[in-house]
Amino acid sequence: MITEAQLPDWRDKALKFEQQINQTVLGLQPAVRNILIAVFARGHVLLEGNVGVGKTTLLRAIAQGLGGDYQRIEGTIDLMPADLIYYTYLNNDGRPCVDPGPLLKQGDRLATFFFNEINRARPQVHSLLLRAMAERSINAFNRDYQLPHIQVFADRNRVEKEETFELPAAAKDRFMMEINIDTPKEPEILDELMFNPRFHDTDQLVAGIASDIIPYYQLNELADTLQRSVQTSPKLRAYALALWQATQDPNAYGVKVADVDMTTLLSTGASPRGMSYLIRAAKIRAWLQGRDHVLPEDIQALFPVCMTHRLFLQPIYAYRKEQLLPELIDAILRQVAAP
Repeated sequence: MITEAQLPDWRDKALKFEQQINQTVLGLQPAVRNILIAVFARGHVLLEGNVGVGKTTLLRAIAQGLGGDYQRIEGTIDLMPADLIYYTYLNNDGRPCVDPGPLLKQGDRLATFFFNEINRARPQVHSLLLRAMAERSINAFNRDYQLPHIQVFADRNRVEKEETFELPAAAKDRFMMEINIDTPKEPEILDELMFNPRFHDTDQLVAGIASDIIPYYQLNELADTLQRSVQTSPKLRAYALALWQATQDPNAYGVKVADVDMTTLLSTGASPRGMSYLIRAAKIRAWLQGRDHVLPEDIQALFPVCMTHRLFLQPIYAYRKEQLLPELIDAILRQVAAP
């Protein structure tokens, strides 16, 4: 049993873990911190970014530090739900065989599951993944298999749109965060990535991270202790509730976005599950900052990554969502008064 008295030691381990990751993938500190928060809050993460910006290397570094097993699958137009559970082949004797697929291969040791280009997979595949994410179990061969430690990371390529499927609202809502992974802008970082041979061999780079810094099999217990230990005041709860209500009816809170009729902007606001995820994440951020209570700045820092993918615009505005959603999130944070 992990006690409150042990939390400072766990925080030291978490910060050491973060430091090692930041030495492995350069220029992604905000994304690394958010992913670390999701790991300790036990939330799944949706990543979005261009190709070659370090998403896979980042997730491999996370998996290396957590220990446990890592699986990756590529989203394709012809991927079927069964491909996540088993695969068939002919053995040397020409006999058909069935082996466990990526979700079942490691059993309860599976800790990190990376679904690359999830929007290339069909909705049927998304549905199967939803159960694994929500219940941490899956049904196959007439029995249930438990996946108690699984954390799902999914990636969307923002460049190519051909032969892709938009994730449904139910699927998006299962992800605690959507994190953008952008190319570093600093010339010195780009110079290191281009010319330092250390960053040219991903396998060797990831192997440099100490394994089992944060034992994956203790994360669920640690998360429970953290959620009980970090407190929220009545004023902060009222603030969080006001933020949620502003996502339902921004016009009622005086939220304005240029050239938009606020009464017809949103199709739906954030779900109660989404706000629960936000509070869970805010508690982890407070803990990493060395506090035992949540401040408004914790909620404000995480509001964009926890809320943006949960807000859906009316069709007339949907084509401008990449511009309007960040503006709406920013306007809500400016308009709703913090305690």
